[in-house]
Amino acid sequence: MKGKDFLSVSDLSSRDVRMLISSAVELKARGWTDILSGKTMALIFEKPSLRTRVSFEIAMKQLGGNSIYLSPAEVGLGQREQVSDVARVLSGYVDAICARTFSHATLETMASYASVPVINALSDVEHPCQTLADLLTIYEKKETLSGLTLAFVGDGNNVASSLVLGAALTGMNFHIASPKGYELPEKIVKQAQEYAKDNASRIMLTEDPKEAVRGVDFVYTDVWTSMGEEAEAEIRKKVFAPYQVNPDLLSLADEDVIFMHCLPAHYGEEVSARLLDDPRSVVFEQAENRLHAQKALLAEMLGGLEIGAGKMPVNRVR
Repeated sequence: MKGKDFLSVSDLSSRDVRMLISSAVELKARGWTDILSGKTMALIFEKPSLRTRVSFEIAMKQLGGNSIYLSPAEVGLGQREQVSDVARVLSGYVDAICARTFSHATLETMASYASVPVINALSDVEHPCQTLADLLTIYEKKETLSGLTLAFVGDGNNVASSLVLGAALTGMNFHIASPKGYELPEKIVKQAQEYAKDNASRIMLTEDPKEAVRGVDFVYTDVWTSMGEEAEAEIRKKVFAPYQVNPDLLSLADEDVIFMHCLPAHYGEEVSARLLDDPRSVVFEQAENRLHAQKALLAEMLGGLEIGAGKMPVNRVR
């Protein structure tokens, strides 16, 4: 992965994912290091951010590097200045660009002109860094990835798209329940199905949330209205009302089910009140793991994963 872009979970192989999770576990235990001393990353965000911005800034700092945040007003991607020009200018200053954009096409343009790695910090198509943190959290809870089943209830959005790819790459089964018209993109499903064939995993697509969660190990949900879709909020509330994750729905899953949510949460909509505080919830552990998964990603992309006598173990994560 060194020197490459990370725009999609599909930019990784199964081996890459397992190596990153293994490395994240080790970096989490190790704490602060200086393996990226002298490295600088630019953060360009068109959308608001809490977890992504803070976790990336702290990740660089804990690895011994630096970051600089550039707000929408300062850059004006595609308006004040062409995306291609921004990419080329920043390539002369920094070692990596981390961008959160409304359009995935903006990221692709940036990557095609930048001479340094570009990281997708969320686009309308995928949220791959979230998936790395999710897989790390799952591994910490179950000490494996292969053979587990994760159910996603709700919109087939960018988070769900990255999750199905990550699950299929690591041998996890993936169920998703979405209302008609809000399913996963066909292109993502086809890609995930190809991965699933190679990694002995199964993918279920359904409109019935009860069918999706029955007997599963993990239940995951996300907001019904993503950033940029605010005009559809009232319509979506009506369409998605039967898709709320609550104690009744969780009761259909495995007795040791674990509940996940990428945050922010809208209580009383996709998730019932107080469910994030339920003993089965690992939501805030997920949020913390954004830091550790991204440390592993940055260290690998910028060439810093040589710790001790050699690379961190690749095959520890099953």
